[in-house]
Amino acid sequence: MTYPAQQGAHRALRMLHDRFGAFLVKGTRARLIAVGHLLSGNFINALIMLVSVAMAARSLGPATYGVMVLVLSYNRVVERIIRFESWQPLIRYAVQEENRGSMRRMQRLYCYGLMIDIGAAALAAVSAVVLALLFGPLFGLKSVHVQLVAIYSIATLFNVAGVPVAAMRLAGQFKMLAYAQVAGNVLRIAFAFYCMVAGAGVIGFMIAWTAAQVLGSVIVFWLGFRALRQTGIPNPLHARLKGLVKDFPGFFGFACSTNLSLTLRVITTEADSLFVGAVAGTSAAAVYYLAKRIAKVAMQVGAQVQAVIYPDVSRMWAKGNVQAFRATTLQVQAALFTVGAAMLAGAWLLGPLLIRMGPGEAYADAYILLLTQMIAVMLALHSAPSRSAMLAMNQSWLVLAISGLGTAVFVAVASYAVPHYGALGGNIAHVVLGVITAVLMDICWLRKSRRQQMAAGVN
Repeated sequence: MTYPAQQGAHRALRMLHDRFGAFLVKGTRARLIAVGHLLSGNFINALIMLVSVAMAARSLGPATYGVMVLVLSYNRVVERIIRFESWQPLIRYAVQEENRGSMRRMQRLYCYGLMIDIGAAALAAVSAVVLALLFGPLFGLKSVHVQLVAIYSIATLFNVAGVPVAAMRLAGQFKMLAYAQVAGNVLRIAFAFYCMVAGAGVIGFMIAWTAAQVLGSVIVFWLGFRALRQTGIPNPLHARLKGLVKDFPGFFGFACSTNLSLTLRVITTEADSLFVGAVAGTSAAAVYYLAKRIAKVAMQVGAQVQAVIYPDVSRMWAKGNVQAFRATTLQVQAALFTVGAAMLAGAWLLGPLLIRMGPGEAYADAYILLLTQMIAVMLALHSAPSRSAMLAMNQSWLVLAISGLGTAVFVAVASYAVPHYGALGGNIAHVVLGVITAVLMDICWLRKSRRQQMAAGVN
């Protein structure tokens, strides 16, 4: 005899099973394995980079290291304003071309992306030096620091990563992509150690950073072209250039919208260090940058998880599989919340020890900045799957609008908070930006996917 309580428990367990089964959509195991490779590789890279950063910070001291921070931030601002994240439109258009099965069209598509990447990298490298000569004082750069800008511009010239990154992600070579940068970062530690022992100064450390970055870019480029060969796509460098724009209408517009979104993110990820340095001084910029570099260990999680799910959700949306599309995005958001919470707890417990053992007591103020920045990182982690979902839905201009609104609020908050609270004001602005972006993106992608699901008659 079955009692009502037993029947209720049975129904509850069955409901949980159904919900859990819908949540773990097809491909979850492979996706988690890919995420695991990316996370392990990026954690190794992040830890290696933190070691080299600690060597530079301890050797140079807050004031001089702050100068290096300003130069690196300036170069990255110029690069990311001009550079296109061509891997995003490449993945979206390549997914559509997969159904046609034409390797020649795929070759031409990658050629299109490669031409954009090469042109943007060359323009960014030249622009960084020219603008530093003309307007360097506005960014806190003196004439003696322009040579540092010129040195690191060599790394910008070699940063042609859009095509190789797209090729490896579409080929599912996430493990290879994750560990590709390790060699360059190991070299950075070796160079940084030599510079610290030899007292090479800021120029020596800048050369070390440039050499490591160039090596990493060359390795990624070679691996990307190897991935193209393995998937049967001919070398894009041998493709016919004529008619690329006509053959792939909308590609350049999509690339422009993602580039504008990247430009807006640059204001909050790189230009903020320039602003803190200009308002609060190079020492404050050094402490602020150091806290952000430690928090970037967590930020890499969101970036790499987005890299894994973007091709998957693009295919799901293109095929009309809205239920799996929603489940996958929500699944990743839940996982990232757990990761973010764990990293915030780790920063709270281990932050003082890491700072003391790494860059030293001179950077003790970075602890409170680190905790505040980790809250902003948790919000950014939540937004990463939402951004992938919206790009898969061809909502790149809406992503741009949300990024624009968030950036405007960020600038307003930072303009008030940094003069009043110093470097901590920049972290507060990051938290406000994270709240706005996370809420608005969730509202947009959930509403649109729900309408699509109802239109398709899926319950």
